[in-house]
Amino acid sequence: MSYEIKINDRLAEIEILSREGTKMQIAIDKKIYDIDIAEVERGVYSILLDNRSFNVELVEGKTAKSYTVNTLYDTFDVEIVDAESKYLMNRKKDDGEDENVIASPMPGKVVKVLVKEGDSVKAGQTVVVVSAMKMESEYKVKQDRVVKRVLVKEGDTVNGDQPMVIIE
Repeated sequence: MSYEIKINDRLAEIEILSREGTKMQIAIDKKIYDIDIAEVERGVYSILLDNRSFNVELVEGKTAKSYTVNTLYDTFDVEIVDAESKYLMNRKKDDGEDENVIASPMPGKVVKVLVKEGDSVKAGQTVVVVSAMKMESEYKVKQDRVVKRVLVKEGDTVNGDQPMVIIE
């Protein structure tokens, strides 16, 4: 099982490689660690790593996927970044300049392709509609542009971050 976790401003890739009782093997940014982790009381964990003991307290944040993590000397804001979180983060990045590639941040199904190669598109114009997580999302250009390539057709299944339309 793999996760992305945002720790303050750093994004880390965490993968649980194996688990047997309290013993786990995890990879953090592809570096492997053998740990022993046990919940000693609600929200408080004891972690053994390389014969060193760490105590960590997890306090639920404003959302179900955010926490404040307290250690003996430090406090960290932590957020689990899953497909839904990536989608919401990308939807909030609606200001600023277009990139040259329009892509869905999560897997889905192309419902409509509203442009063809060579079309001139105006700022705010929808170019692709994708259905993901039982919601339809419209992907628009932010500036006047020209469609260079259309890489998908209606009915296609797309992966997260797969390019759908290239604009110039």
